[in-house]
Amino acid sequence: MPDHAHRGRLTLDELRAGTAAGTLHTVMLAMVDMQGRLQGKRLTAEHFLDEVVERKAEGCCYQLAVDVEMNTVAGYRHASWSTGYGDFVFAPDLATLRRIPWHAGTALVMSDLEWEDGAPVVVSPRQILRRQIERLTERGLTAYAGTELEFIVFRESYEEAWRKGYRELTPANLYNVDYALLDTARLEPLLARIRNEMQDAGLTVEDSKGECNFGQHEINFRYRPVLEAADGHAIYKTGAKEIAAQEGYALSFMAKFNEREGNSCHIHLSVRSADDDTPVMAEGHALSALGTHFVAGLLAGLRELTLFFAPNINSYKRYVAGSFAPTAVAWGRDNRTCALRLVGHGPSLRIENRVPGGDVNPYLALAAMIAAGIHGMDHKLPLEPPFAGNAYQADKPRMPHTLGQARELFAGCGLALAAFGAEVVEHYLNMARVELEAFETAVTDWERYRGFERL
Repeated sequence: MPDHAHRGRLTLDELRAGTAAGTLHTVMLAMVDMQGRLQGKRLTAEHFLDEVVERKAEGCCYQLAVDVEMNTVAGYRHASWSTGYGDFVFAPDLATLRRIPWHAGTALVMSDLEWEDGAPVVVSPRQILRRQIERLTERGLTAYAGTELEFIVFRESYEEAWRKGYRELTPANLYNVDYALLDTARLEPLLARIRNEMQDAGLTVEDSKGECNFGQHEINFRYRPVLEAADGHAIYKTGAKEIAAQEGYALSFMAKFNEREGNSCHIHLSVRSADDDTPVMAEGHALSALGTHFVAGLLAGLRELTLFFAPNINSYKRYVAGSFAPTAVAWGRDNRTCALRLVGHGPSLRIENRVPGGDVNPYLALAAMIAAGIHGMDHKLPLEPPFAGNAYQADKPRMPHTLGQARELFAGCGLALAAFGAEVVEHYLNMARVELEAFETAVTDWERYRGFERL
């Protein structure tokens, strides 16, 4: 692990020493909810060390049974008014203990969710990903991933944006700054702070760059084992918002804020031998037999598993021809018009999934990619030739264009049932149902503008 990755990490002894010295006083005990957000409690460091390390902690199980706005909703088996909304257990994963530099005196630790008897809460995103990692391990493999997460920065604070109804906001850049160095420099104080403090939290930052939409930027991190990559993604996403708020900005990861380019989250994934960490997807500069089957599985499962890549109503607004977001189920070598893009050479050969947007839950997306890849390997699926040219104009199957269509495909997905189990499938079908019903009853600005006077 690079020195800066060690720099932000904490051992229990280091936390005890910092607590005794008064330099650390708070521990954020975090879980990941269905939307990929960090939820949990802020504990005094003394309480965490004296009680929680050994005895764990509790939290209401409704945290995996609410919508985006934290409303209690029906249809979840494990949590309801009829079951009394009891607790599940936060089991801290001490390997994730780290400093959080943007909050003075604060550390954070990720948690796995368990029931009182120690059984995993199988519908929790971190446990879903853990199960797919176990399935890879059973096959002698391990997976590495990196996520490229885009966001748009606005010069209003979050409170100002709320009061304006998120209308007429001022983007931090007023024109396309993709790869620009001069124009992105105007936002460098904020971006540098995010980069540096993520580095001090133990994440390995590689770069930042401007993107196409006005005020749009991207910060990239070095690839890590998939669970670490997902944890880093969730910590970074929360931290970037908090740092922006401290600086008087608001930034958004929503998949499609306006009619210009959306916020993507391209996910790079490769597999290695679990025994000696040897890359196994490549043979020379081409895919190995294993790599071929793995990518074939990804391609075969892409449409049916889209719910785990695009979980919200807004997610599907990204899929517009010529927008660098995919519309066709195709793979190609270094082809940004395809849903799956093969990149790298030799040991660094990897697949990039271009389907997810900035609103993705990384644990669910990575779990879906691994599950599809395992399906391809187990069934030795053949891989069609790479697509060359403009996949937007290809005669290929199309990505689902609505959350409703993605939900129907997921409901009939034998791959999802085999990989995740009926309880997980049922749980996330209900999540999609809740979102669809909420949207179908909402009256939008689009309807008012078209119908107030003219209809």
